[in-house]
Amino acid sequence: QVQLVESGGGLVQPGDSLRLSCVVSTRDFRDYALGWFRQAPGKAREYVASINWNAKSTFYSDDTKGRFIISRVNAKNTLYLQMNNLQPEDSGVYFCAATRAKTDYAALHMHSDEFDSWGQGIQVTVSS
Repeated sequence: QVQLVESGGGLVQPGDSLRLSCVVSTRDFRDYALGWFRQAPGKAREYVASINWNAKSTFYSDDTKGRFIISRVNAKNTLYLQMNNLQPEDSGVYFCAATRAKTDYAALHMHSDEFDSWGQGIQVTVSS
């Protein structure tokens, strides 16, 4: 069973940066496409970004493109999300997710229904 554990959340001010990490416990980390999703209070979970198995392809939501960077280090079984110029509307619980797929395009992995392994979520709050 694949387990994912997020870390790095917290309270920051508008304009600040934050880096989330997600350690994935599996022997087959390279076989997985990975994604970040977030959920604000009272709202549905939404897609943030995804990355393919070898990190050669990334894709972002319109809200995060140009501010967030998704990356992975396969040797460390770790997924990252660098979040820059954070705004109050970025607040929410952030989840990392994994789906067993070795595709060339991260854009193929945007729908939460596809991901079958999830972390417990971590809170990010952006407030002055």
